[in-house]
Parts: sequence; C-alpha cells; structure tokens
Amino acid sequence: MNSVTTAIVTPTYAPDLPLFAELHQSVLKHTSESTVHHVVVSPRDLALFRQFAGPRCRVLTIQDLLPSTFIALPGRPLWVHRRRPLPPVRGWVMQQVLKVAATAALDVDAALVVDSDVVLVRDVDPARLRDENGCSFYRLDGAVDVGMERHVLWHKVARRLLGVAPADPPLPDYVTPFNVWDPEIVRAMQRRVEEVTGRSWVQVMATQLHVSEFILYGVFVDAVLKGVGTATRDSLGCLEYWDDVPLDEAGGRSFAARFGPDHLAVMVSAKSTTPSPVRELVLSACRARAANRQSS
Repeated sequence: MNSVTTAIVTPTYAPDLPLFAELHQSVLKHTSESTVHHVVVSPRDLALFRQFAGPRCRVLTIQDLLPSTFIALPGRPLWVHRRRPLPPVRGWVMQQVLKVAATAALDVDAALVVDSDVVLVRDVDPARLRDENGCSFYRLDGAVDVGMERHVLWHKVARRLLGVAPADPPLPDYVTPFNVWDPEIVRAMQRRVEEVTGRSWVQVMATQLHVSEFILYGVFVDAVLKGVGTATRDSLGCLEYWDDVPLDEAGGRSFAARFGPDHLAVMVSAKSTTPSPVRELVLSACRARAANRQSS
C-alpha cells in the first residue's frame, strides 16, 4: 500500500480536559500533517473543547453523530432514547457508541481510537496501522479466563448482537486504549447488528447494560469476517498501566523502565488517580528512552 490515510478518534469529557490537551499535543507532534484528531464531547462540554478546533482537530458533539431521539438528562452523565427510555444510557456506554459512530463516519484507511489518558511519544507510521493484509487488529489469544467475569459477559453480549454461537473461556482479549479500526469494517459491523436484531445499531448498543465496543469489533472480525481484511497483532505499541492503585515515584520509574523499542504511546489510567508529577515523570522517562533509541 503506497499511502495510508489515517485519523484519530477520542471521545472525552470535561474532567479529562488536561489529559486530552496533552494527548492532542502529542498527536500534532507525532502524526502526519494530514491526520485529523476527531474529539467527541457532550454538548455541555463543547465550550471547553472548542479551543482545540482547527485544521487538525475537529470537535464533535453527540448531536453531530447520533439521532435527535437521544436526549441528555440535565446535570447527569445519562441519556435516554425517546422511543426506548429504559434503561437510560450511561456515560461510559455512550462513549463506546460514539467511538463506533465517529469511526463509521470517516473516509480513511485506518482510524486510531485513542483514550484521553494516552500520550504518543514516538512518530506514528501509517504503514504500521495498515499493510497489504488490512488494518492492524489487536487480539491477545486466550487472555480472557473464566475469572474475568465482565470480559466473559462482554463476549456473550457481542456474540448475541452479532448472531454468532456462544463460546467459553479462554477467549481472546480485544480491549486496549490504543486501538486501530477499519471504518469500512465498522460500517459492516453496524449493518450486521441491524440485520440480526432488526433494530438500529445505535439503539441496540446504547441500551445494553453490559457491552464492550472493542470486543464487539473483535468478535465481528474473528467470528463473522474470519479475519479477512485485518493483520493481527498481540500489541499495538502502547505501554499500559490499568491498575486502580496510583503510581508513586518508585512505581512510576519501574513502569517506565518497561518502555521498549516497539512502543509508540504510554497510558497511565486516569482511574488510577496517579499524581500529575508522577505521571509526568513516567512520560519524561519514556520520551527520553524513545529519543535515545532514535539517535542510536
């Protein structure tokens, strides 16, 4: 493939504004001039994020992507669908729906779906996101065991929505904060959900109590497409810290020491409540490792 067109997709919200600002600066620095960062926010947060709008950042709201039948509840991160008000759509489910909707609307070869608490620390080569086999596809075989109840449930829901046979653990894991999606495959996934359920994919996905956008995409690729049009990877190059326990200085240095030559990005989960100085220590150490590797 001679040239690969790319875009970045990040749903976010007001509490993550400082994290998003850091992510966006890294996108400007480490992706091509033609790569546009699509940030999706609630209408109530639009004024905060409008400052990033420009040639390389498009700020969207839920109203730009979803039908007007979705209504935000005042003062709460909840939405309801006029025709199916129960259960209400929770904020984290809405973010998943918006990732799917925003990616499906793109006319690019590869969409990098990135959470707000990720920072790019190396240049992103579009050829790494898509090659002659298709988009890079994250799958970690056998990583979901019977004890990972939420992951097992997400698999069950995905298979039901896609009309494929149930499967027992161990199962693949498809969840990562730094993911690559093929917009054409996302559109095909939407159509499949509608064919199986007889309802709009938006209504179906938004009204699930338990759902994972990445597992939905992953099961669609593996169980429906049989892997056609993808290039499987067990790592897409993000060093990830998922724990709820905040990193201290020693833990941050130990975590950063794991940054390797194939890593493009770093994620310290916002849910870990790691102090800003420790987070910056981690990022500085990883940037230094990336620069040393580049100059050697």
